[in-house]
Amino acid sequence: MARNSAQAAPPQGNGAAPAAAPEVKQPRVVWDDSSMRTSYANVSNVFGTREEVTLLFGSNQSWQAGQGDVRVTLSDRIILNPYAAKRLLLLLDKGLKEYESRFGELKV
Repeated sequence: MARNSAQAAPPQGNGAAPAAAPEVKQPRVVWDDSSMRTSYANVSNVFGTREEVTLLFGSNQSWQAGQGDVRVTLSDRIILNPYAAKRLLLLLDKGLKEYESRFGELKV
């Protein structure tokens, strides 16, 4: 007699092979840029606490040798939880490695 594919698998624990885990469907990410704004930064800084990592971005309009003070105009602050900051670190590392493989090493 042919086995009906709709029948339940035998109960676990009787020596039978475990049932395959159900396939988990990954959600599709939809990027909505309708509210996005663009900023330019040539200066950045980072600091953090146990609960968050803060990124500061800004620009310096005058890079003159012998200048006593360098004034940086801060334009954006992005606050991330440590997990999001770690994912950003990995993405930046991957992106910069790809950039350097195409255009050469960045010396900083």
